[in-house]
Amino acid sequence: MCGLILNSFGNALTIVSSCGSGIWTAAAVNINKLLGFDLGILIFTFGVINALTNQILLRRIDIPRFVEEIVFISGFSYFINIFTKLFTNLGWENNALWIRVIMSIIGVACFCTAISLYQRANIFMHPNDDTTNILRFKFLNGSAILSQLIDMLPPIIIIIICSIPLGRVYSVGVGTIFSVLCNGILIQNADKFVFPSLKHNKNINEEIQNKRE
Repeated sequence: MCGLILNSFGNALTIVSSCGSGIWTAAAVNINKLLGFDLGILIFTFGVINALTNQILLRRIDIPRFVEEIVFISGFSYFINIFTKLFTNLGWENNALWIRVIMSIIGVACFCTAISLYQRANIFMHPNDDTTNILRFKFLNGSAILSQLIDMLPPIIIIIICSIPLGRVYSVGVGTIFSVLCNGILIQNADKFVFPSLKHNKNINEEIQNKRE
């Protein structure tokens, strides 16, 4: 629950700052601008696609895991709305640019820390973060940096494709660039320094062993 709330808090900070959101959120915003689909539905749809992708990466059907991820993305959307409305009501979107840039960077650091926490707590994980977790330990020898970079390729491609008919890019800024460059580094360091007693263990050892066999 702490990871869910911290992740929602961080994402809401980046949204209200208007200085660039996380790359997957930015992809949803650009599709919204191009096709007019509801942003909340797009974010939820991305989550479902990620949850299905995880089943493929695991090479087995894990219904409890799938259900947990759908529950998480539902709560995630709910808390983002709460924090976004709160920060907007507080007038934070009207802060000076340099303050909003700091808000965006803090937001990225918050959701990266949250990712580290619930990836190690192994209870109810954002489906996209489970994707990077599986990539990290099943295919990339534990590298959080490589798993984050690979996971960012699809939304980057989506943004580029949308930008052609739109003639511009939306929701990409300092925060987005910071997220792309530093997500993996921040998560890897949070693993070491934020509640280091928490360890990655949900089916990971079994999956790695299955891969080796």
